Amino acid sequence: MPTTTSPKIAWCCPTIDATPWAKALALRLPSAKMDIWPNCAADADYAITWAPTQAFFDSQPKLKAVFALGAGMDALLGLNIPANVKLVRIEDGGMGAQMADYVTYALLRHVRRLDVYEQEIRAGGWAQHPAQEHKDFPVGVLGLGELGSQMALRVRDLGFPVAGWSRTARSLSGIECFSGDQLNAFLARSRVLICALPLTAQTQDILNEANLKQLQTGAFIINVARGAHLVEADLLKLLGSGHITGACIDVLRTEPAPADHPFRHHPRITLTPHISAMTLLEPSMEQISQKIRALLAGETISGIVDRARGY
Repeated sequence: MPTTTSPKIAWCCPTIDATPWAKALALRLPSAKMDIWPNCAADADYAITWAPTQAFFDSQPKLKAVFALGAGMDALLGLNIPANVKLVRIEDGGMGAQMADYVTYALLRHVRRLDVYEQEIRAGGWAQHPAQEHKDFPVGVLGLGELGSQMALRVRDLGFPVAGWSRTARSLSGIECFSGDQLNAFLARSRVLICALPLTAQTQDILNEANLKQLQTGAFIINVARGAHLVEADLLKLLGSGHITGACIDVLRTEPAPADHPFRHHPRITLTPHISAMTLLEPSMEQISQKIRALLAGETISGIVDRARGY
């Protein structure tokens, strides 16, 4: 039966200040009661989280659904949350356009050799290199979900040959789509590889030596997904051999990167601090408020995570 009482919402966001987010949601759900962990009553109907703790979930036995302030669900799936509690991911929340901007910049910077010119000029050089054409840089996007599809379409519109790989078959206009056991064929036609996969047991370490060696010689890697997708030592090895010519890495296994992390100082790696996309307050609170209203009315919502698949 649909719930008619005002919803009780608990926030567990220990690494960020949840106050402005809670205020924005309260404007959309004025009847809701809001608490912020650790000052939460043990009766919440819904939780909104970012880097949550197990202690929080242990204290909330009445939860019906948990909303993550992000697209990745690995942090939640690693915790003990009752199977009857819905796990709900943000569907875009303004992140798609940001990620498309990020990968576009990284791709064009590489193709136009702006990274090379920067290093050469700082070292005292002043040389011009031959122009390179977009057609010679076939791009492969690993993961064609909400975010990966936006990246693939943006790069397509710049005139690059684009392919995508996903676990199950997809169809996107102007994109050569691979799926399932076609991963090897997808990698072999790619000179630039963009990782936009969810992190699951099946995708962890997917950017390993065996897979990366199947890319075209002189490949370029862009990882905006999760650090655990990449075997970091394998990337360094292939950079050393010349099979991979460079990388733009936004996510690491350990964040912040330790001061002695080799990616910090490698001349052919651009490293950024997990900023390729950030959840935007207004669109994400609008999305979550609409879904809470739907749940209160007994309606179905999109974005519910399949725990068996991991996304």
